[in-house]
Amino acid sequence: MLMATKPAPKAAFSAIQEQFARQFRNLHPSDPSQWPSLPRALLLVFVATAVVAVLWFTYLSGFEDELIAERAKETELRTAYQTRMVKAVNLEALKKQREQIQQYVTQLEKQLPSKAEMAALLSDVNQAGLGRSLQFDLFRPGQVVVRPYYAELPIALRVTGRFHDIGAFASDVANLSRIVTLNNIAIVPGRDGALTMDATARTFRYLDQDEITAQQAAAGAKK
Repeated sequence: MLMATKPAPKAAFSAIQEQFARQFRNLHPSDPSQWPSLPRALLLVFVATAVVAVLWFTYLSGFEDELIAERAKETELRTAYQTRMVKAVNLEALKKQREQIQQYVTQLEKQLPSKAEMAALLSDVNQAGLGRSLQFDLFRPGQVVVRPYYAELPIALRVTGRFHDIGAFASDVANLSRIVTLNNIAIVPGRDGALTMDATARTFRYLDQDEITAQQAAAGAKK
């Protein structure tokens, strides 16, 4: 008795291939709606994949631009941070310098007499000369010159005495507790070996409140 033979798997696979191939024959590119189901399905998959790819690359392009912008912003922020750090370091140094300058200015201000103390300062200059056995031939205070932060008083001096005594007098004036400078010094021989010195002593004082107010009013009127 003969047994029925099963169809060969290879023949079945060939038939399936032929069926698929038959669906792709004679396709009209201008009318995909008339295509068999398999080509239409593959076309839809291709179109969908293309659309997704375009959208994906568009998204990535925008994301890349955003990333570049953020990196540029990060670089800018780093630069600004470093600049602020340098300024912060310099600020501490500037604060210390300002404190030192303020201390120096305070010391100088302490050496400036008030308007009421000027008479005592003139007396100190006179006593410095008398203490060195000098003869005052001239001691004439001039006109007060008001500066932005202080007032200056020139004093015309003429003293006669020995060379060493005149030098000691100049040293004593320089060492007074108040600021006094000797300017326009001229020394000529006198009688009996003595010398005569002509000079302008300049003393300084700080402005009183009335002078500061008047100065501010004058500055405001010029604006």
